[in-house]
Amino acid sequence: MKNLILIIFFSFFTNAICAQETKKNQKAVIKTNIECDHCKECETCGGNFRSNMLKIKGVKMYELDEKNMTITVFYNTQKTNLETIKGAISKMGYDADEIKADATGLGQLDDCCKKV
Repeated sequence: MKNLILIIFFSFFTNAICAQETKKNQKAVIKTNIECDHCKECETCGGNFRSNMLKIKGVKMYELDEKNMTITVFYNTQKTNLETIKGAISKMGYDADEIKADATGLGQLDDCCKKV
């Protein structure tokens, strides 16, 4: 009987640890404003966006959807949080949900990518 109780306890304990491990990776969809139809390919803006997104500590991967004007970000919650990511996107010159594009970052974008 004691062995059965230990096995059940161990099973619950293992499940709890596994559940915590999976929560450290998150996915967020951030609404943005993209003014051109070629931001991903744009030599200046696209390259800058690519390199800066991957410099954000904890960001594992991202997908820029120009058609739906969203950025899907996959990140590690133990290394960063959503507000930090949104702030970094704003500094690049793009809106990130409720955070408006930083004026300095916006000024560095090509004219085709700036808001009118």
